[in-house]
Amino acid sequence: MPKAFAILEDIVQHTLSDLHSIQKSLLYWKSKAEGTNSHKMYFMMFERGPRAFLEATCQTLTRLRSNGSPSEYLLGSASDIVSVKLAVLTNMQHRLAAFLAEVYSEVDKCREGLTESSDKSLHTLFLILNTVFPKLEVSLTNASEGQTLSFTHDENSSQLIFERLPEVDVESPQWSEALATDAISLIYQNLQKLDSFISSQLSSHKKPRNMTIYWLPYTCGAIGLSACSLWLLRHSSLMGSSDMDNWIQDAKESVAGFWDEHVERPIISIRDELFETFKRTDKRVMEREEVQLTEESLHRMLITFCEQTSKEKPAQDASLQELLEIVMKRYEKESMHPIQNLFSGELARAMLIQVQKLKLDLQEAMLELDQILKANEINFAILAALPAFGLLLLLLFLVRAWAMHDQGAEGRGRIARHQRWQLLIEVERRLKEFKKCMINEMDEEASCKFGLTLYTLDRLYKAVEVHAKETGEWSSLRDDMFNLAKPNVGVADKLDVLKGLKWNYACLRPSLS
Repeated sequence: MPKAFAILEDIVQHTLSDLHSIQKSLLYWKSKAEGTNSHKMYFMMFERGPRAFLEATCQTLTRLRSNGSPSEYLLGSASDIVSVKLAVLTNMQHRLAAFLAEVYSEVDKCREGLTESSDKSLHTLFLILNTVFPKLEVSLTNASEGQTLSFTHDENSSQLIFERLPEVDVESPQWSEALATDAISLIYQNLQKLDSFISSQLSSHKKPRNMTIYWLPYTCGAIGLSACSLWLLRHSSLMGSSDMDNWIQDAKESVAGFWDEHVERPIISIRDELFETFKRTDKRVMEREEVQLTEESLHRMLITFCEQTSKEKPAQDASLQELLEIVMKRYEKESMHPIQNLFSGELARAMLIQVQKLKLDLQEAMLELDQILKANEINFAILAALPAFGLLLLLLFLVRAWAMHDQGAEGRGRIARHQRWQLLIEVERRLKEFKKCMINEMDEEASCKFGLTLYTLDRLYKAVEVHAKETGEWSSLRDDMFNLAKPNVGVADKLDVLKGLKWNYACLRPSLS
């Protein structure tokens, strides 16, 4: 890859990085602008740092003394602060986006010169940058000096003046390797100046640090931690107290007891029951064989009884129920004269058959009861292990939440997929705005919209790359996204490509279905 393209990539990445910082601040201030009145008052009081808290408190007390409305003052101040910051950030974003679009357009015009030999490509690059850097310098300087843009200057604000690059022709004797090296150094100096200028201009308008936003919870937490530390110190051995040692010992015993009762013993019990089940397989087979022997014995007794007492010979495959019906009819007949038939009839044999039937029923019931008891023993062991299992799930959930924290659209899961889909929708919206500006011949605004489209495409590119590689769609998806970024492709064609992106790639769909 020619050195000119590497330098261009650095310039584009610097610009995209600045745009991303501005976008994060814009999202924060937009959320404040769209918040409720109570949220705005909370912001004015508790999310701007201790000094702002004291100032807001003093202003509130002053308003109360003069019978004024402190809420109206806080809401008005919040609206003024947020509107100023949104105006500053939006204007800076538009100018950087226009610069990004200008770079893309100039590179597209001079693509042939950039793909030639190293010296010729550098010469073409210098010509391009001498075109776009002065435009950016004028744009940012006018923005910072314009009173309508609400930019603020302070003593630390540095004036933005880009170094002009040499335009010596490569065929000229003045061209040398040292000249090219010095010019490249000037390019990176210009980038440093741009970063410094943006940082100085946005220092008071960017999103506050988390320490500033959450200073009150942090302060309360520090006070609570200090109080807890003092309380623990009073009960420690350093102050001659044995309370801390006793508590530690009790905690160890509690943890050991919990581990023994809800983890170790249930697992051992489940293991033993499962192993015992396999060990007692032969015994269970024997128990079932005993039941089978009792059933066969009863069947033979019934067959013999029916053959001897009935005129019809029963079938050998007759069921127990059919044979028992015959026996019960005979039993009812014999029981009409119990004393006589007990000694000379078939009543005794019928009673023995009933005893054998009761024995069979009892063995079957005992076998089922044994199976139920074994199942319940495992169930009770599992129930005892449920608290430990719940704690393990909670720990895994916390670890997963920590690992996926702040991954945004690049992460996994339903929320990340939805964010990637929203980026795709935003690209479509930016393209439609760009098309509208082109139709209305608003060239400057169109350049800004195209730059914002490129920025959103870059965010989508980085968010979807890993997931597209996993699904095998990356090669085709990358080509489509490059087509969306090309200045020489018509807006109508780009919108057609976007329709394909929405539904042809699984990694960009809002859901897996």
